[in-house]
Amino acid sequence: MDTTAAARRITYRKEDRLENLRRLPLSEQSAVLTVLSPYVQQDLINQLTKRELVDILDHLDLLSAEKLVIKITDMKKRIQVLNLLKRDVRDKLDTFLTFHPKAAFELINFNYIWVAHTSTVAEAANILEDHYQETGRFPEVLVHDAGTLVGEVKMAVLVREKNESSLTACVTPVTTIPYTADSQSIVMDLAAAPRSKLVVLDTDGSVLGIMYANDALHLFDKLPTSSLYDFAGLDQAEQPLDSVLSKVKNRSRWLVLNLVTAFMAGLVILSFEDTVQQLAVLAVYIPIVTGMGGNAASQTFAVIMRGLTLGTVSPYDARLAVWRETAAGVLNGTIIGLVVAAVSLVVNGSFWLGVVVALAMIVVHVVAGFSAAIIPLALKKLGKDPATISMIFVTTATDVIGMLALLGLGAWFLL
Repeated sequence: MDTTAAARRITYRKEDRLENLRRLPLSEQSAVLTVLSPYVQQDLINQLTKRELVDILDHLDLLSAEKLVIKITDMKKRIQVLNLLKRDVRDKLDTFLTFHPKAAFELINFNYIWVAHTSTVAEAANILEDHYQETGRFPEVLVHDAGTLVGEVKMAVLVREKNESSLTACVTPVTTIPYTADSQSIVMDLAAAPRSKLVVLDTDGSVLGIMYANDALHLFDKLPTSSLYDFAGLDQAEQPLDSVLSKVKNRSRWLVLNLVTAFMAGLVILSFEDTVQQLAVLAVYIPIVTGMGGNAASQTFAVIMRGLTLGTVSPYDARLAVWRETAAGVLNGTIIGLVVAAVSLVVNGSFWLGVVVALAMIVVHVVAGFSAAIIPLALKKLGKDPATISMIFVTTATDVIGMLALLGLGAWFLL
């Protein structure tokens, strides 16, 4: 994009100035707005909505954003814009920082300047000097092309290069990661480059902040790389073509754990041996109850995992997510329970058997919704990979409690 041409078009076509700005992609809007004359900036800022201003400010470094915020003359609007911006940034970084249970908001650094790649070394140095005068700190120099991050320029390069040199020739790549990244991706990037920095990006490509790898690695008490993989539940990042022995080593412990939990389900049936002998018809409904519980749990687990991956749910939203999944379990269990009860009444001719099966269905769906929501969220909160072992515990909960409900209620109502 030719920023100068876009700025000229917006400046001299006053009648559709706002629409010309709105037609630009969001990242370009911020790039163009910063190069407009103060008068044109003021005119546009007065017309833009609060949400539009927040989105534009989100693409700028703090000092550039501050200069635009000051031009919002309506104090009520200015405060609302600032509150929206702070909330958006905090919510996103809270989501990102769940990669470690002890990660704090202070881990993210905002000490950077946002410079166009068409700028000269002298222009970048002037912006850097202004930042230093304001903050007393030398910032990182992040370079953008029409509002999209393309890399960074090292301080040593700015000192060495001629003033008239373009930043385009000085840019070096920088490691980026979206704020919605899962813990495995973050830990792998940290372990791969322990002395580098990670630039945390929003979904629209704007910069949320910078995290220095050394600072983050201190959270792990200087553990070696192998321990970082274990912390994230990666098991040394098993690959499809790993050796047979490697695969067995990585998976056998979880299979043994699964076997133990399966025996727990068997013990439930054994403890109700007399009930099963007297009410052999209940044995027909055991796989139905446990199977429906497993299916319901898989649905909830898939939704929660997708939310964790995309950042639409975090351990901080756990209470609401668990409540809604549990409530959905109550309603789904009631619907399925009534259907199974009707079938049982027709096939077995027993009203109370239908009641028992219906109640067991409700119980197992509630357990499925609750456990499949809370277990992965809890593991994520602890910094573990929820995809690794969640379903073992979820399946155990649905099987054991589902059979307890079916056989227990059968003994209560039918004997």
